[in-house]
Amino acid sequence: MDRKQAGVRAKSAKGIEIDFYYQGKRCRETIKLPPNKANLKFAADKRSAIHHEIAIGTFNYAEHFPNSRHASTLGKLTNKTVGEALEDFLQNTQRKYEASTLRGYKSAIYYHLIPAFGDTPIRKMTTSGIKEWMNSLPISGKRINNVLIPLRIVLSDAYLDGLIDSNPADRVKNVPHRYDEPQPFKPDEMRLILENCTPQTRNLFQFAFWSGLRTSELIALEWGDIDFEKGVIRVSRASVKRITKQPKTHAGKREVLILQYALDALERQKAFTFALGGQIFHNPKTNKPWDTDNQIRERAWLPAITAAGVTYRNPYQTRHTYASMLLSAGENPMWVAQQMGHADWAMIRKRYGRWKPEVDKTAGSRVTLQWSQNSHGSRQLLDCSP
Repeated sequence: MDRKQAGVRAKSAKGIEIDFYYQGKRCRETIKLPPNKANLKFAADKRSAIHHEIAIGTFNYAEHFPNSRHASTLGKLTNKTVGEALEDFLQNTQRKYEASTLRGYKSAIYYHLIPAFGDTPIRKMTTSGIKEWMNSLPISGKRINNVLIPLRIVLSDAYLDGLIDSNPADRVKNVPHRYDEPQPFKPDEMRLILENCTPQTRNLFQFAFWSGLRTSELIALEWGDIDFEKGVIRVSRASVKRITKQPKTHAGKREVLILQYALDALERQKAFTFALGGQIFHNPKTNKPWDTDNQIRERAWLPAITAAGVTYRNPYQTRHTYASMLLSAGENPMWVAQQMGHADWAMIRKRYGRWKPEVDKTAGSRVTLQWSQNSHGSRQLLDCSP
């Protein structure tokens, strides 16, 4: 038999058998055609087409062999759409993720993924199609990567369930994105902002500048989290869109040293909320704890920074200011990373490296001096010259 017809044989006087592997199983299907030369070539071409479709993830068993018993087993759910898979994903993950994470997934699914791929069968998804769609999105690289998460999950599940023979998302790389450049406030800018605050908002922002807490952590911070005797802030929760949750990482749950200016802000704030217990910082207009970071930004931060005449930066820059001040003062980067809730100092190095002082020109001399003093003539011992 011609080499091009490998996997094809005459099964009977009226049938040709095609032999191939699909989803890890050997499949033999019969085409009801007499096995003459022309029909054998037709069967070989069909087998080649099947292999190609399996390779690119578009093979549909039922389309090629509708009467096969495999069409209802190996071919089941192959016509499931991306939209159906995404709906199933949301239904099955209600209790798995934080409410804020679910909101992000729902936004990605209903605003981006379903409009683009909702009616597309999973088996017809292609790498090129996903990339073309990504290039058309008028959103940031970071947002694109987040939108891709639910799509990656459903395509991966479809592959693991044997619904597709390859996962087109495996060949789609995340979009590189740059973090917003830190723009810390200078001392004079900090002073002007604080001078244009009401008493309670001054306490809030002074504490933010000198503790490095995220806005969500500031909202959730309670008096019981302050250990005045030990001099530390115990950060163990954050409030995001009115929902209090645990830190995302183990490092996020941490103890932060209370620096003097942060302590001063807390001491002044005692007059407003200490007797009430619970959350430390309140909205002075409602005399209730702040609800969201947007509320703080719109009702406290924006009026103060506008009145101060300082170039606008968002409240998160108070955290950048804290990091840059510590590093500029020569504090250990590893300690700074721990104070800010980073697992290691890689983020500190990447984002705040330019605020780290230059290496001392006398670096290395201390260890040499100490070794010499402690080793009593160690230079002679280490001198290997003849």
